[in-house]
Amino acid sequence: MLELTGVSKQFGQKQAVHPTDLSIAPKRTTVLIGPSGCGKSTLLRLMIGLIRPDTGHVRLDGETLDPAESITFRHRMGYVIQEGGLFPHLTARGNVTLLPRFLRWDAARCEARVTQLTELTQFPADGLDRFPAELSGGQRQRVGLMRALMLDPEVLLLDEPLGALDPMIRSALQGDLRGIFQTLEKTVVMVTHDLAEAAYFGDTIVLLREGRIVQQGTLQALVDSPAEAFVADFVSSQRSLLDALAGDMK
Repeated sequence: MLELTGVSKQFGQKQAVHPTDLSIAPKRTTVLIGPSGCGKSTLLRLMIGLIRPDTGHVRLDGETLDPAESITFRHRMGYVIQEGGLFPHLTARGNVTLLPRFLRWDAARCEARVTQLTELTQFPADGLDRFPAELSGGQRQRVGLMRALMLDPEVLLLDEPLGALDPMIRSALQGDLRGIFQTLEKTVVMVTHDLAEAAYFGDTIVLLREGRIVQQGTLQALVDSPAEAFVADFVSSQRSLLDALAGDMK
């Protein structure tokens, strides 16, 4: 569904992403993981066209991203960040319907889609007319997810969507999110620094270090057959979280 070929990005003297090849399988969840500054969020922004690669190409379903058509390209993807990235002066409904109103959807079509997404994300209907400051962190994240799904995109990209939530809300939202992914059968790319979360969501895990892909595959492959010492060290550093996840899933 998504293919990166020789994609790289440099900011000043820092090489954020070295020339990278990556294929994202359709209707599966791929998780980008690694330590802070490894390039995972930059890679996500390159996928959606928020920043341009210095080299290489990004393709969506075989179509190459053209900088001149980047806005149209982005409409085919949903994008979620921490806290939802909501506009504080708009209500939840205003945030969710912002893009369709720009695209001149009629009111009935907008309302029907909002109703669908409210049910899908289990967002309280009476919260639609509240402003972001009047919503909880989990509710703001659900609004961000609804906004990302409003145009029924082919791909959903999420940049540490649960990172700012407290543990209890995060745990509940993790279960809801995985259920939504399974229901919609969309291509999903998620960024996280939490290996247990990557294991919970990911069909494929892509581990990065200093702007390069070190290893990709299943969690079991990373655990049983680390490509280098860094992989084993990264897994070992989060072993207690993985053991706790395994206990929760029994």
